[in-house]
Amino acid sequence: MSDSVAATLVQQIEYYRARAAEYDEWWFRRGRYDRGADLNALWFADAAEVERAVDSLGLRGRILELAGGTGIWSQKLLRYADELTIVDASAEVLAINEARLHSQRVRYIQADVFDWRPSERFDAVFFGFWLSHVPESRFEAFWDLIRASLAPQGRVFFIDSQREPTSTASDQPLSDTNLTVRRLNDGRTFEIYKIFYDPSELEGRLARLGWNATVRTTSRYFLYGSCNAADA
Repeated sequence: MSDSVAATLVQQIEYYRARAAEYDEWWFRRGRYDRGADLNALWFADAAEVERAVDSLGLRGRILELAGGTGIWSQKLLRYADELTIVDASAEVLAINEARLHSQRVRYIQADVFDWRPSERFDAVFFGFWLSHVPESRFEAFWDLIRASLAPQGRVFFIDSQREPTSTASDQPLSDTNLTVRRLNDGRTFEIYKIFYDPSELEGRLARLGWNATVRTTSRYFLYGSCNAADA
C-alpha cells in the first residue's frame, strides 16, 4: 500500500471517529442532510426497498457485519442472526452501536477492517456503505477477506450509494474523483475515499474474482448486491 493511500485511510478512520455523534443525521435526513419533504420521501422509499431485499435473503445463523458503524443496519441484522459479530475501527461508533442494540447476541471487535483477519467462518457477511470507501488498490484484498470470512454456502449482502448530489449534505458537493472532502458540523474537513460503482461493471469485476453477484439500484439513492462464491 502506498504512503498516500495509507495516509488517506488513517484520515478516513479519524473522520468516522469524529463524525460518530452526528452520523445518524445523514441516514435520517436531519440538519444539513434534510433535502425537503419530496426528496426525503424518495430517500426513505429507496431505503425501504433495500430493507425488503435484505428480508428476502432469509439470513440466519452467524452473521458478520464489517464497518458496522452506529448500528442502523446492525439493528436490522439482529432480527435474523443467532450471533452477530460487528467489526469497526471506531470505538466511538461501536459505543453508539452497543447502546442501540443492547444484546447479548452481539460481539464487538474494534479493528481496522483492512488489518483484521477472521478466526472463524460466518453464514453471512454484510457491509453497508463500506465498499465505496475501499481504495482501488485494496479492492481485491478486501474480497479475499470476505471469502476467508464466509462459510461454505454462505451469502454476502452489501449496500452503498449511487452518485446522487442530494444524498450528501447540502454544503458538501460530490467529487469527480475517488477522493472527496467531507465536512463535519463544526467545520472540520477530512479527505476520504468515496467510489461509485456501475452495477453491471461491479458484477463483472466480482465475477472475475470468482463471485456470483447480482447488483441492483433503487430509483435514486442506493446500490445493493448479493453474492456467493462461485466455487461454493
